[in-house]
Amino acid sequence: MIKNDLKKCVVKALENNNRKAKIVDICRFIWINYENELCKSGDLFYTWQYDVRWAGTKLRKDGIMKSAEEQVNGYWELTDT
Repeated sequence: MIKNDLKKCVVKALENNNRKAKIVDICRFIWINYENELCKSGDLFYTWQYDVRWAGTKLRKDGIMKSAEEQVNGYWELTDT
């Protein structure tokens, strides 16, 4: 697994949770489904939760996730597109 894969993982986590979830639920989903890949990912193993947050920022900029202003109560949410 590489850092760029985390954007896809975040999207899968959101799709699995009715298109919105809190960061803790996203990280839990990623850990449950990608633990083996993360453990073998070198330095990413130590930074992946931080990198997930950057993936969220990139997904917002790409229009895949709603902006922080559009999201409610700390939820990350996919756009309707």
